[in-house]
Amino acid sequence: MKRQVSAVGRTARALVEPIGTGTHFVLEVARAGRDVRSWGPEFSTHARVLGVESLPIGIFIALFTGIVLALLASYSVGNIVPPYFVGTLVQKTVTLELAPVLTGLALAGRVGANIAAELGTMRVTEQIDALETLTFDPMSHLVVPRVLASAAMFPIVVGVAMLVGLVSGWAASLLLLDITTPQFLRGVRIFFTSFDVRYGLVKSASFGAAVALIGCRAGLTTQGGAQGVGRGATRAVVISAVMILVLDAFWALVWLTNRTLK
Repeated sequence: MKRQVSAVGRTARALVEPIGTGTHFVLEVARAGRDVRSWGPEFSTHARVLGVESLPIGIFIALFTGIVLALLASYSVGNIVPPYFVGTLVQKTVTLELAPVLTGLALAGRVGANIAAELGTMRVTEQIDALETLTFDPMSHLVVPRVLASAAMFPIVVGVAMLVGLVSGWAASLLLLDITTPQFLRGVRIFFTSFDVRYGLVKSASFGAAVALIGCRAGLTTQGGAQGVGRGATRAVVISAVMILVLDAFWALVWLTNRTLK
């Protein structure tokens, strides 16, 4: 009986402890965010590395996503609804869901692994210990600028992906489906609301913050030399991908449900 109780206790602790340590880490990052003098000069550098250099990935994904969506929309509805409905389906799915989620998952691999590997290498080579010895706060110097840059740049990359997805969907409709430009644009406009774009951009900002936080924590807790750095980067990518899906469901429940009920 004692062994069973101990096993249950260990399992419960293993499940709850990451939540507590993660919450404490987020609070520490929020506290360090007040030190603008420390993270301010580093923000633009990380915005370029994490955001601007990620634009080709977002564009590449959106290019083929728009084409596939147009073809799927035409195949799904056939002759049941007017042709302009293809534009409606492409616009709604790209802006509300696929551009933020697919781009976020791709950037989780690039940004999350980049942050975890960089900070993990600094940890195993004792560079972070040296910063602490010199009374520099690793949170304000290393974590905060990456988190803020990621949260700020993810919406920009996703916004470009939305535009590219719509353009590629229009091109596919025009060249492959014999849908005219006025028909496609009518479908885009008829059900378009500013909420569609706002929802996708807010959601992507939360994805960016989550990916950066997870990558930073994985990097700062790295142990075991080069193998530990690899494990930390892998862990950051996997957890980031899962967290993106969780946040996607969260925003749908919190935001879309309220609008539907109204």
